[in-house]
Amino acid sequence: MNILTIPLRNTRRKWMKTLLLLVVFTLGVTSIVSLNYVSSVVGDSLEKKLTAFGANILVQPHREKLTVSYGGFSMGDMVLGQADLDETSVSDRIGSIELNDRISVIAPKLVTMVKIANTGVGLVGVRFDKEKVLKGYWAVNGTYPVRDDDVLVGGKAAAKLDLKVGDAIDLEGVDATVSGILMPTGSDDDSVIFAPMDFVQSNFGTPGHVSFIEVAALCAGCPIEDIVNQIQAAVPDADIQALQSIVKQRMYSVEFVKRLILTVSLVILFIACCMVGVTMLSSVNERIKEIGLMRSIGFGRASIFSIFCFEAALIGVLAGIIGYLGGYGLSLKVLAMLDMAEGATVSFDPAHMGLTGLLIVSVSVLSALFPAWKASSVEPSEALISL
Repeated sequence: MNILTIPLRNTRRKWMKTLLLLVVFTLGVTSIVSLNYVSSVVGDSLEKKLTAFGANILVQPHREKLTVSYGGFSMGDMVLGQADLDETSVSDRIGSIELNDRISVIAPKLVTMVKIANTGVGLVGVRFDKEKVLKGYWAVNGTYPVRDDDVLVGGKAAAKLDLKVGDAIDLEGVDATVSGILMPTGSDDDSVIFAPMDFVQSNFGTPGHVSFIEVAALCAGCPIEDIVNQIQAAVPDADIQALQSIVKQRMYSVEFVKRLILTVSLVILFIACCMVGVTMLSSVNERIKEIGLMRSIGFGRASIFSIFCFEAALIGVLAGIIGYLGGYGLSLKVLAMLDMAEGATVSFDPAHMGLTGLLIVSVSVLSALFPAWKASSVEPSEALISL
């Protein structure tokens, strides 16, 4: 009988209490590990979901303004040197920056004015495959444009022009068909007409040219300023503007979720530590006679202290291994339930499991330090008196 076999025998003798402690501690470890895995991917995954609510970087042609006045009378601002952007060239250069993995979608726009029944209305050429990713909040009565001459009309514009799904319209001599009506969004989208980019370029603009480009960038992994600077370096002849209010709102949402997960993990870890400490303290009180007898036959304070620390370490090892494996599996289920599993890279790492197990063992031993110290302080006379 030595300081290694005594804890094992005590564990077998009081297997029900040991099992209960192991289950509680393992559940705590499982929760912490699963939350850690979820937190590792929630930033990118959550922000990818948020890109469906609009762009956060605007790429515009470089403009110079000249304020014109004469005789103290202001005649307004005159825009000098304004030109459209080359869609393919600019899009390719944006997509080639070093942080291109942080670019979610690049959505070009060509804006012009047309008249329908003597009423002026904005016509916006878009790539609908990009636009549907950028504006996932859109709801359409009808369908998105399928043919080249199909258009999508904003809710306010449709009411103003008295248009319905299936109506044929004349865009200054160019025929088009209303394939869908955009439900109210509360933005400028409600007051314009959206059409396929090639249709607008060939009939109302210059083929291959756009008015501006919207970019949805993921900011969870790096500052938005780094992405803006790289885009500016790639497209020096354009003005790059970060929509800071949108960036801050998204980053606040991502950071809030991460802080919440960290707080919950710390609370669970604290509760698990308390459970270990209380259980070990109860075990010390139950084993006063046994401890006194061991002291009387030659076990020193250090040996008694080591016995209880070893018991806590044994619980920590088992809880760490089982809890890590359970947490890894649970994290996959949680990500799937949150619709974040797609594109998420959650890989099993044996080294990470080892570090987690070491951390849990350390926490378990720390939680048992006071009970172990109390056990080592028992004098043989106390046990003899109780007998």
